[in-house]
Amino acid sequence: MNIEKFQLEALGKYKAKNYTAALKILAKIQRLKPEYKNSYYLEAQIWNEIGNPVKEYRALEKALPFLNLATPAERDFSAEILSHVASLCFDLSLHEKSKEAFSLVVKLDDPPKVSRLDNALFHVNAQENVSPDYFRTFYDKYKKCLAYIKPYPKKFYAHKKIRVGFLSADFKNHAVINWAWSLLTGLDKNLFDTYLYSNVKKPDVVTEYLRKTVTNWRDILNLTDEVAAKLIRDDEIDILFDLSGHTDHNRLCVAAYRPASVQISGIGYMNSTGLECFDYFLSDETCAGDENFFTEKVICLPHSHVCYEPSIKFEPANSPPCLKNNFVTFGSFNKFGKVTDAMLSAWKKILDAVPNSRLLLKNKIFATADGKNFVGDKLKSFGYDVARVELRPFTANHLVEYSDVDIALDTFPYVGGVTTCEALYMGVPVVSLYGDRHGTRFGFSILKNVGLDELAVDSYEKYIERAVELAGDWELLTLLRRNLRTMMKKSPLMNSELYLREIQAAFIKILSEQKNFWGNANGNDRSGTLLGGV
Repeated sequence: MNIEKFQLEALGKYKAKNYTAALKILAKIQRLKPEYKNSYYLEAQIWNEIGNPVKEYRALEKALPFLNLATPAERDFSAEILSHVASLCFDLSLHEKSKEAFSLVVKLDDPPKVSRLDNALFHVNAQENVSPDYFRTFYDKYKKCLAYIKPYPKKFYAHKKIRVGFLSADFKNHAVINWAWSLLTGLDKNLFDTYLYSNVKKPDVVTEYLRKTVTNWRDILNLTDEVAAKLIRDDEIDILFDLSGHTDHNRLCVAAYRPASVQISGIGYMNSTGLECFDYFLSDETCAGDENFFTEKVICLPHSHVCYEPSIKFEPANSPPCLKNNFVTFGSFNKFGKVTDAMLSAWKKILDAVPNSRLLLKNKIFATADGKNFVGDKLKSFGYDVARVELRPFTANHLVEYSDVDIALDTFPYVGGVTTCEALYMGVPVVSLYGDRHGTRFGFSILKNVGLDELAVDSYEKYIERAVELAGDWELLTLLRRNLRTMMKKSPLMNSELYLREIQAAFIKILSEQKNFWGNANGNDRSGTLLGGV
C-alpha cells in the first residue's frame, strides 16, 4: 500500500484542476491511513480553490488528532495547519477557537515564521479587550525573526524635492486604493517625487494605470528583501510609507533594513506594526485612540487620515426601501469573520426592538449552501428567526444592493473601513461602535468627518439604542438617502485638496523633526539643505 503514490496522484489531479477526482483519491487515503496528515492539508487546499471555507475548515479539523510534536519538522507542519485553522475559524466567526489556535501556533513556532506571525497579528485585531502587552508578545516574537537583518545607518539627503516611496502589495483593485489614490497620484510635484515599490502578485488595470502614471515605478515582487531594500536605499528615499502592515504579501522585512531616512506605516493596516524600524504611524485626531498600543509615534492629521475615492460610482436610490417595503432592513456587507458573538447578540436585540425588521448580510461565505447552513445554524443558536435574515453572496456590483438596505450596522472590534464609506456613499447611514484602539475607531472617524458623529457610540447599549432610534425615523432616513453623497463629497473624507495639504505638511514636519533630532544626536547636521527647495 503506497500512500505516497496515491497522494502524488491526488496532487496531480489537483494541479490539473480535476478536483472531483482528487477528492476521491484523498478520501481513499483517509480510509486506508487516517493518520496521514498531508491528505487533509491537500483536501483543504482543494476546498479553498473551490471557495468553500466550511469544508476547508472541516478538512483541517480532521487532521488535528494526528498532529504531533516529536520532531522539529512535525512541529513546523503542526504550526502550519493550526495557522490555517485559526484563519478559517476567524472567517467562520469562531473567534475563541481562532484565538486558541493562534496561541498554539506562537508556542509551537520556534524559530517563529514571519508569515504565521503576520497572520496571527492581523487576526488579533478581531479580539475584544486586548491589552497593549498582549500585542507585544507577538511583536517580541516578530523581532526575533528579524534579528539577522543589519539595518542601514541613518542618512539624510539634500534633495530639492522630498522623495516619498510607497511600499505595498495592493497597487491594484483593492480597498487600500480607495483610501490612498489621492496620496499615490496627487502629491505636489513641485515639492515631492513619488516612488511606488510594488509587491503586487496579480496585476490588473489599476496596477497598469499606476505603472504608467507614476514616473518612479519599481516592481520588487521577485526581489529578495535585501535587494529590494538596497533599491530603496539607492533611490535615496526620504520618507518610506508602508501601506500593508501585517496584511497578506507585505514586505515588512524590506522596511526592517531601514533603507529610508524616515519610515511610516498606516492606511492599509489598522494597528501598529510593532517594529522599531518605523518611526511613525499615520492616524487622525479622532481615530488615534490610546497611543499605548503603538510602538511608533502617532501622526494625527486634523481631519481624516484617509481620503475616500470610490472605484465604482453608482447613483444611490432616491428613497430608502422601508417606504415601499413597510419595514426596515438593517444590513452588513462586512466580512462575516468580523461579526463576533457579542455583535450577533446586539443585532438580535435590535431586530427584536424593531417590529417586522429584517437583516441582510452579504459576504462571499454565503456563495455555498454549506456557508449559508453554517451561519444559519449559528443564528438559530442565538435565537434568531432566520426567516427575517437574508444571506447574500458577494457580487461584483455590490454597491447597487445597498438599495435594499435602510441602515448599515458596523462590526466591532474589527470595524468596517471602506465598507462603511461605500454604505454612506450609497446614501445608507451607518451605526458604529468604537473602543480605545485605533483599529476600532475607523467608523467614528469616518462618521465624524461626514458630520454624523452621533451615529458613532462607545457601548453596545448605545449602539442598540441608536439603531432602534434611527429605524423609527423614516423621514430622516429619506433625507439621508438623498443627501449623504453630497455630504460626503463636501466633507474632509473626500476633499483631496485638503487631505493633500495636511499630509504634505505632515511629511515636511516629520522629515524636519527627524533631521533635527539626528543632527543634534550626532553633533552635526548631516542633511545639508534638506528642506531648502520647499
